[in-house]
Amino acid sequence: MAIIELSGEIWQEGNMYSAYCHELDVATAGHTLEEARSNLSEALGIYFEETARKGTLRGLLEEGGFSVGNLDQPGIILSSRSKFRSFEKIEVELAEV
Repeated sequence: MAIIELSGEIWQEGNMYSAYCHELDVATAGHTLEEARSNLSEALGIYFEETARKGTLRGLLEEGGFSVGNLDQPGIILSSRSKFRSFEKIEVELAEV
């Protein structure tokens, strides 16, 4: 089984935590940070299972920027061609509304 490296963003919204994987546009939530992280991992697992079942996994990975070789080769790590670097707060002046 191949291994894939993904980035996840988790932030708090009120009393919930939202989790998002940028590379594959998969999101979920949880009541705690750990639950959000676990739910994202589970959602990604379901995403991979379903897309593999439908025969669309390879295409979706390539669309997400991954170099896809032999997905059946054990221990192969798939890395995105674009690397996540950081989140930045950006201030932009709004025009008069």
